[in-house]
Amino acid sequence: MAITSLSSSLLESLLASLTLGRVTALVFLLTIVSFAIDSTRKPTYPKSLPRVGFTGGIGATVRNWMNLGNYHNWVEEGYNKYGKHGRSFVTPSSPSQPDEIVVPREQVAWMLEQPETVASTQESHKDVLFGTYNFFNVDDHFPTKVMHKHLARNLVTLLPDIQQEVAECIDIAFGTDTENWTTLNLWEALLAIVPRVMNRLAVGLPLCRNQAFLSSQVGFADDVFRNCLILTLFPTVLHPLVGRLVTLPNWYHFHQGYRLLKPVIEQRLRDYERFESGESQTPPEESLITWLIRQAKADNLPHEQTPYMIAMRLLPIEFAAIHTTVITLHALFLDLLASDPSKDYLSILREETTAVLQSEPNGIWTKNGLARLYRTDSAIRESMRLSTFSTGLTHRKVVAKEGITNPFEGWHAPYGAILMANMSVQHDADIYEDPKTYDALRFSRVREEYEARSQEEVEKGKDNTEEALRIKRLGVVTTSSEFLPFSHGRHACPGRFFVAHEVKMMLAHILQNYDIKPIAERPRPTWVAHTIIPALDVKIEVKRRQRKN
Repeated sequence: MAITSLSSSLLESLLASLTLGRVTALVFLLTIVSFAIDSTRKPTYPKSLPRVGFTGGIGATVRNWMNLGNYHNWVEEGYNKYGKHGRSFVTPSSPSQPDEIVVPREQVAWMLEQPETVASTQESHKDVLFGTYNFFNVDDHFPTKVMHKHLARNLVTLLPDIQQEVAECIDIAFGTDTENWTTLNLWEALLAIVPRVMNRLAVGLPLCRNQAFLSSQVGFADDVFRNCLILTLFPTVLHPLVGRLVTLPNWYHFHQGYRLLKPVIEQRLRDYERFESGESQTPPEESLITWLIRQAKADNLPHEQTPYMIAMRLLPIEFAAIHTTVITLHALFLDLLASDPSKDYLSILREETTAVLQSEPNGIWTKNGLARLYRTDSAIRESMRLSTFSTGLTHRKVVAKEGITNPFEGWHAPYGAILMANMSVQHDADIYEDPKTYDALRFSRVREEYEARSQEEVEKGKDNTEEALRIKRLGVVTTSSEFLPFSHGRHACPGRFFVAHEVKMMLAHILQNYDIKPIAERPRPTWVAHTIIPALDVKIEVKRRQRKN
């Protein structure tokens, strides 16, 4: 009894002493100590490497953290001072991440050639996206492999379905009023289109049109994006606590979607078994679900053939395909609508897409038809070149215990170091003429000039194979050390071919069926560390075009 009384007395005394000021001071002290512990775990870089941002001790580090909106400026400054002259440099990163070594364009190939056991793509992705928490520690290796093996070979046969979905959901989002202008929030309109089109490929009909399912996928993607911003501001020693708290909405949205997705996956598994056994002559519907099943069976991975794991494997694909495509389309429309009216880009692209679609069999897009949209392709590539949504999308984390030594400059990157290719190369005036101006036809002009003289040179017996290959590299899906929105090398985005077809079909349908008023000035996005937050409040005015008889 005396012990119980003493414990109660101590508890009451402790609670009485916990004033708001003391709690605040305790939290502040805990945060400082946590960041101090973090700093001892981060890799240290050679002093020979130049730095951008504030430099000179803990005070400079704190100032860097307080200037998250300046990171993209520092990366561009570093490129102009060092990168374009063949030198690597160090750029600050967010509080929870190590600083990054930004390699020059000439060294990107060396960085990408490193084996996964030396400089890892998967580990860098896991760190950037906080995969342990956001994706429940389920890696993206298997779904990425599936995309590489199955997307390109099946995409052609899925184009009619995708075109149908594009037309139907754009007409719903943009309306059918031919008499009056309609004001739309551009971000919200695109968010009503992209998830449905993407899920026609991922899960098929009718689930791709189920609004509750789509909302769960968009909600999950929003959760990941928000959590990345939150976790990047917390020291890593607190991540086991904070990470599990902030990702509770992830679990909620996953289970919302899984409730609707589970019977679809179960039916697909049954359809696959019946077809494989010869019981049915009807093959299962081609979709990402089917490809995950097919690859799991080919690799003899029973644990990958459960509805729960298949649903988990869809999550990173859904996240990447939804938000990056919406951001890309959002930037594309802002670039087109805010461009010089005298260029009349919308009419030029409308004419091209209309002419090519009219030549397609039954008005259905084919791979070859979409490939002939040179000007449309150029407009998309140019927007992705100019309006980047990150300072770097090509990272490697040094995972070799002994680190890695740069053979060009001699510096040594220790275990845990982050290497990055600099997207500021896309704004280099030595590579791109007038690089800060949106020129929708920048890349198509080169193609058209080549085709104009190609036939004549062939008739003269000249070998233009090398130039033909160079021209082919100007397509939106072609990556290089000078064009990095899809990353580069063997780990370049495997879904970029679908994205290119999807965006072209969307742009074509919108331009052929709607008039859109130009905007006076392109709204600027907000930068947080190395990533943008688009101008989500932008509104556009659209009107359905009247069909000609």
